[in-house]
Amino acid sequence: MEQNQTVTVLQAQEYHAAPLVCHVFVLVLCLSSAEDFDWTKNDHGSFYYGTFPAGFSWGAGSSAYQTEGAWDKDGKGLSIWDVFSHKKGKIQQNDTGDSSCEGYHKIKDDVGLMKELKLNHYRFSISWPRLIPTGIKSDHINEKGIQYYNELIDHLLENKITPIVTLYHWDLPQFLQERYGGWQNISMVNHFNEFANLCFERFGNRIKYWMTFNNPWSVAVEGYETGEHAPGLRLRGTGAYKAAHHIIKAHAKVWHTYDTQWRAKQKGLVGISLSGHWGEPVDISNQKDIEAAERYVQFYLGWFATPIFHGDYPQEKSYIKGTCDFLGVGHFTTRYITQKNHPSARSSSSYFTDRDLAELVDPRWPDPGSEWLYSVPWGFRRLLNFVKSQYGNPMIYVTENGVSEKIQCTELCDDWRIQYFKDYTNEMLKAIKDGVNVKGYTAWSLLDKFEWDEGYSERFGLYYVDFRNKNKPRYPKASVQFYKRIISSNGFPNQREVENWRRKAVETCSTSNQLLAADPLTSHMEMVTEIVVPTVCTLSILLSAVFLMFLLRRRN
Repeated sequence: MEQNQTVTVLQAQEYHAAPLVCHVFVLVLCLSSAEDFDWTKNDHGSFYYGTFPAGFSWGAGSSAYQTEGAWDKDGKGLSIWDVFSHKKGKIQQNDTGDSSCEGYHKIKDDVGLMKELKLNHYRFSISWPRLIPTGIKSDHINEKGIQYYNELIDHLLENKITPIVTLYHWDLPQFLQERYGGWQNISMVNHFNEFANLCFERFGNRIKYWMTFNNPWSVAVEGYETGEHAPGLRLRGTGAYKAAHHIIKAHAKVWHTYDTQWRAKQKGLVGISLSGHWGEPVDISNQKDIEAAERYVQFYLGWFATPIFHGDYPQEKSYIKGTCDFLGVGHFTTRYITQKNHPSARSSSSYFTDRDLAELVDPRWPDPGSEWLYSVPWGFRRLLNFVKSQYGNPMIYVTENGVSEKIQCTELCDDWRIQYFKDYTNEMLKAIKDGVNVKGYTAWSLLDKFEWDEGYSERFGLYYVDFRNKNKPRYPKASVQFYKRIISSNGFPNQREVENWRRKAVETCSTSNQLLAADPLTSHMEMVTEIVVPTVCTLSILLSAVFLMFLLRRRN
């Protein structure tokens, strides 16, 4: 971005450095740190036509609470999200994940969608309280929960789809929250290790890729600092740091458990999925902006990655260092970052003020989805190169990348999602050409689903889910066809062919859906989706019938 380009301040946070997080400041972003990547250049408009390495894995993802439903079925215990979502005013429109996509009852249907997409892998999470209702293994193991995941794993493998499993995607057993304070308590380390060990024992003969945590940043900050997510605590200034400290130790313990007890016989890999936006200095010649952008990325990704890869941690350095066989990277958007000019008083210290920075966005960036999610593809390449240069070029699996819709009435002709996937996967291809060791990509997400505090008001899915229908039918959006073509070609063969993909993808979506989306009575669409949306033919038949009736009446 040229320095005189207009930017809009999104949010500004003030700063007071906290001793608990001083370790995240140790690295200063060196613009020339990657020998084969020029940080001073940023060609935003270029597109690279080419293919991904042979064996590159293409997938889609989900999580247990967001898709399974069956919240109180077959012996499952309560999770913190079951309780949190039932509290009035916590979730948009007081939505809950009680039934969600009914994924618990639709294993074969959903694996069929994956097969249609030609996915190489599917990323899902295991619900801790579905397996261990109280979270304490010695209390009770729910065999029906074990059976559900066995069926899912077996069905994936029968269809030649590799399962990638997340052990913790935010659904802590409520019992552990009530008795111990959840991730504020060091006892979680051992309880989580027992849960993970049970999963290794029961599923590890078929699972080769494990992730301990998904986006622990969100667990710590939104669960224990801002209270936006379950368990909804606002422990300003300490809550996020204590939770993160225990999560880092829990991750390391689980990695060591697998390494000593299971690796030799199961030959799997254990990693962690960390999410982070890219932070670009507003002025790349201003050292304060450079350092502020560095802090931005370190407070997201580095908070967890630095101790795991470098052992840069106040306690147990040698035990935590190296506990990652691969790194999962979740990424959605980018911010411009500048130094905050008005430091705060110590009394107002919190995770956000500790960062000492202001976030900015370019008003020209597309913002088709969530209010925080702007489409800035070039930031993805830069984040991947940052991981390469900072952490010794680890093996990377992109575990979340996608875009949502703002409109309540989902548009099956999701041209903006096609554009997002096209641009972001192409920046990932460029990063691989830079030498970044990316082995796979996971589109987020397979289905529309429960979006945490946003409920069902935002939709990330490749497949539309009609939540007002008790059967929760799924319908493909245009992006399904486009993503399928990327997978089949393992990249982007040439300009003409890629443009043809887009044209054909958009042609497949329903004209009737476009008409309904334009109708001000958009809520009607949800009720008639199952009848009207699937094919253009439906509308044609109805119109033909009306026309025939009109002719017959005239004859009479």
